[in-house]
Amino acid sequence: MVSFSIFTSLAFFWHITYSHLMPPRCLFVIFALTAVLSSCSPSPKTWDYEYSRGKTAVIVGGKAVPPAGLPPAVMRAISAGNEIAGKPYKYGGGHRSFEDTGYDCSGTVSYVLHGAGLLKSPGTSSSLRSYGKAGEGKHITVYSRDGHTFIIVAGLRLDTGYNGERKGPRWSVKSRPIKGYLARHPPGL
Repeated sequence: MVSFSIFTSLAFFWHITYSHLMPPRCLFVIFALTAVLSSCSPSPKTWDYEYSRGKTAVIVGGKAVPPAGLPPAVMRAISAGNEIAGKPYKYGGGHRSFEDTGYDCSGTVSYVLHGAGLLKSPGTSSSLRSYGKAGEGKHITVYSRDGHTFIIVAGLRLDTGYNGERKGPRWSVKSRPIKGYLARHPPGL
């Protein structure tokens, strides 16, 4: 918002001072560029946990504890995540069947979405790049790129690792880079 008011003020000052020297077409281009530049904002480079009372879950003993009043699908997603939180990392885990002894990243995300009633069969990190609708969701967001995916449910991140760690599904509030990831969400959530 600050950048918009600065660009607007400068454009107005320029218009009052110099507009009589420019043809109308040039003025239009200058004002169009001002509008475009003021609407540009850098995309976030990290996912950061932001606690909001009554909206975000907290972690207690490695499990996510949601606030009351979340949509049923979100509560089911948290419950599903809690069922596998702490299981070991297993390459390909959760792909043949949702039930497994360990999970990789896409197996974890698939398990949670399936538990919420939002996915019929396991997906890969690449296939999850086209899951649902584009952008962040209000309650659930899937971040996916070729080679890795993780999920945010009620403000908590469920991930199988970070910085090369492969510990298996764990809830976390630790910040994580999201550059190169596509954000997707289930419709309405």
